[in-house]
Amino acid sequence: MKNNTNKYYPTFWQAANLIVLYIFIQTVIDFPLAIYDYNHGTDWLYQPWIKAPVFIGSTLLILYLGYHFSGLSFKDVFSFISFNVLLIPAMIVAFGGLEYFLNEINIRFEKVLPPPAWFMELFSRLFDSDLGVWGGILRIVIIAPIVEELIFRGVIMSGFSRVYHPVFAIFFSALLFALFHLNPWQFPATFALGLILGWIRIRTGSVLACIAGHAIHNGLVFLSVTYYLELKDLPIMQPGVTRNYLINIVLMIFGIVLVWLVTRAKYKIVKATLKAQKFS
Repeated sequence: MKNNTNKYYPTFWQAANLIVLYIFIQTVIDFPLAIYDYNHGTDWLYQPWIKAPVFIGSTLLILYLGYHFSGLSFKDVFSFISFNVLLIPAMIVAFGGLEYFLNEINIRFEKVLPPPAWFMELFSRLFDSDLGVWGGILRIVIIAPIVEELIFRGVIMSGFSRVYHPVFAIFFSALLFALFHLNPWQFPATFALGLILGWIRIRTGSVLACIAGHAIHNGLVFLSVTYYLELKDLPIMQPGVTRNYLINIVLMIFGIVLVWLVTRAKYKIVKATLKAQKFS
C-alpha cells in the first residue's frame, strides 16, 4: 500500500503551520496598531483601508501556498462543484436546531469561565459596521464563510481526505477550525460547526456546499445577536426548557437525516473519485 501521508499536502501539522502563518501575518500588523490605539485613544486597528489589504493579501497568500504545495489541480483543491439545492433547506433545519444547543453550551461554559468585559466588547464589535446591518451581513455572513471554507474545507480538507480516514479528516479539520478563531468561549460552537461542515464536504465533495452551510450558520447567529431583544422573550428561545430541548433535537436530527438523504447520490461519486485518486 502506498504511503499517502507523504504524498498529499497538507497533513495535520502542515495545516497547523499554514494556519499559524496566516494568523502571524495579520498579527504583525494588528498588534502594533492595537497597542498604539490603546495608548493614544485612536481607532486605527478598525480602519478598513488598513484592514482590507492585510486581510486580502494574507488570505490570497495562504490559499496560494496551500494550492501550490498540494500538487493537485485547482478543482481538486477548491472543489467548486454543484450540489443538490435541497441541501439548503436541510441545512437550515439542522443548523436551526443546533443553534439552540450551542447557545446552551455557551451559557454553561461562561458560568464556569466568565469572559472578561474587554473580550465581550471586542466580540460585540464584530457585529458592528459603519454600513449598519448590511455591513455586518457582508462581513459575517458572506466574507467569513467564503474565506474560511476555502481554507479549511478547501485547502486543508483536500489533503486530509486523502491522508486520513474520513472520521479523522473531519475531526482534525474541525479542531484546527476551532483553534483558528482564538476564542476559548467560542470553541465548542466552532468545533461543532467544523464537524458538520467537514461531514458535508465529505458527503458532497463541494466547497460551495460548505460555504452555503457556513453562511446559514453565521446568518442565524447574526440574527440572534442583532435582534436579541426582540427574540429573547420568545418561548422557543428560552434556555433550559425541556420542551425546547425536545423541539430542537428533533429539528437537528431531522435536518441531519435530510442532509444525509439528499447527498447520497453525490457521496457515491465522491467516494469512488477519492478512492481512485488515493491509489493512482
